[in-house]
Amino acid sequence: MIVFDLRCGDGHVFEAWFGSSSDYESQRERGLISCPLCGDNKVEKAVMAPNVAAKGNRRSEVAPAREGGNDEKLKAVYAALAQAQAEMLKDSDWVGGDFADRAKAMHLGEIERKSIHGQATPEQARELIEEGVEIAALPLPVVPPEARN
Repeated sequence: MIVFDLRCGDGHVFEAWFGSSSDYESQRERGLISCPLCGDNKVEKAVMAPNVAAKGNRRSEVAPAREGGNDEKLKAVYAALAQAQAEMLKDSDWVGGDFADRAKAMHLGEIERKSIHGQATPEQARELIEEGVEIAALPLPVVPPEARN
């Protein structure tokens, strides 16, 4: 895994983890990366060198804390968001890239309605909303079940 410090158009700096540099580029080009503070998806790498995660290598040991002392508060906010999101998804099925098709099929009554989560491009999400399909963006990225540690 590679950790990048990212900066949105509003100047917020945040970190994100990717399997590779090409994963980051692909997700950025498709508009799938957004600032957790303001939602802006015009994101670029902040000036830094990437950190490569290794066994026993914690982020706090690699990079010094940013000025302002808000790191602990931000960690607590992310932890609370992650816990709330995990609770929301506990009875939901991961459908990956089939999300848009399945959501539309449920909306049209072609398949049974149930709670699902997965991936959709911003364009697919817009189309679903315009068609009246009820969807909600998740506050944090979701990792497919097979990719979890």
